[in-house]
Amino acid sequence: MRLLLDTHLLIWAMGSPERLPVGLASMLEDPRNIPVFSVASLWELVIKQALGRPDFRLDPVVLRRALLDGGWQELSIAAHHALAVAALPPLHRDPFDRLLLAQASADGLLLITADLQLAAYPGPVRWMAA
Repeated sequence: MRLLLDTHLLIWAMGSPERLPVGLASMLEDPRNIPVFSVASLWELVIKQALGRPDFRLDPVVLRRALLDGGWQELSIAAHHALAVAALPPLHRDPFDRLLLAQASADGLLLITADLQLAAYPGPVRWMAA
């Protein structure tokens, strides 16, 4: 199964693995699963760093290199992803989270999140308590 992590879980996976929800580390290490990261998460990280958000301090260039070196697949943003956002009900306002869910839905990925609001969406999303 291809696993797409939301931005916070992605940051924790690479910078603070002790903060990951119980069971997520073993899912990521399972050879039957393929970890995936979205360019949308890198974009979110760059924007929130520029805004001075303390929870987004990881260097996006270093993060991307570490993910690629660790065998993660990079998911670009394509037109069909952007268009899939239109089909989502307005349960959550965060545009990055909505794009991640649209990507997961469009490309057959499982989105894993610690955000209850995002997990309220129908579709390929799983909530894991942080």
